[in-house]
Amino acid sequence: MSSCFLVINVSRIGDTLLATPAIRAIATARPGCVIDVLSHPNRASILRHLPFVRHLGEIDKTSAPFRGWLGGKVYDVAFVYGFDEPLVAYALRVARQVVAFRQANGKLNARLHRIVEPPAFQSEHSVLQLLRLPAALDIPAAGLRLAYTVTPAETAWARQTLASTSPPTRTPLIGLQVASFPTKAYRDWPVESFMALCDRIRLRWPEAHFLIFGGSEERRRTEALKSHLDAAATLHAGRLSLRETVALMNETDLYVGVDTGPTHLMSTLDIPLVGLYHGFSPSRLIGPLEHPCAYLIDHPLADQNCSTEASMADIAVDRVWRTVERALAEHPPRLR
Repeated sequence: MSSCFLVINVSRIGDTLLATPAIRAIATARPGCVIDVLSHPNRASILRHLPFVRHLGEIDKTSAPFRGWLGGKVYDVAFVYGFDEPLVAYALRVARQVVAFRQANGKLNARLHRIVEPPAFQSEHSVLQLLRLPAALDIPAAGLRLAYTVTPAETAWARQTLASTSPPTRTPLIGLQVASFPTKAYRDWPVESFMALCDRIRLRWPEAHFLIFGGSEERRRTEALKSHLDAAATLHAGRLSLRETVALMNETDLYVGVDTGPTHLMSTLDIPLVGLYHGFSPSRLIGPLEHPCAYLIDHPLADQNCSTEASMADIAVDRVWRTVERALAEHPPRLR
């Protein structure tokens, strides 16, 4: 009989994706096993269509206390990410064995099959940290690349959308992510820097077209950038679902973005990625691993006890421009 595993990971976009190498590791180490995943209702869609996930469901710490009381223990092992006690308690109701990081509640810890000690703050890459849970059962890594699947239907939609919203001579086609989420605003490169970078790109490639991604929270900045670029850009920020965003990203020739969820999504695609990282969370801790064309730019104070007070404006436009030139020289835009 095949082993049946449950993975519970209720988190933001980035942390949801950062756990995909751990899920892949389980599938690789236990051929023929069944893996179900429960994720946050707003983030579950980004795990849809992964080949190693049988069933994808939704859960959060509010709904968890009301679930799992009937049906018994239907999973052999549950891996629980994070420190929300209701999620761990739910896993204990539905799985024979539960593996989790050490919780604050000693009674919950006493019921865990394996307790994993979290690493010291900023001591290892997030992917390696999340791989610690399957490693507790001697399950080795099976690659460190984040996983995502773009479907043929989504590709067709993206190409049709581009045909109707951007000029046919859009070369290179460049995706932009100008802001992180509000609580991590220190990661944001100034929108004026993005404007200056785009001006240089347009001087070198007059037919360049920009797709501006993001959410509704950064509307002021994305609209300012769109106004600056005028017809050379299409504003998609706040207008697309996560999966629609990735489908369009997959059609670009290059992506330039700050450290945030969409950049993690972009890192699953084999497209040149220029990522900008604050010194407080440098690329060695959060940047894409095993990516074939990632060009990562760290703040000058990275690994120098950098605080969140340091400004991303310290990353010079000229430095990013040289990286963009290199990325497009080494990976020329596709023919359309």
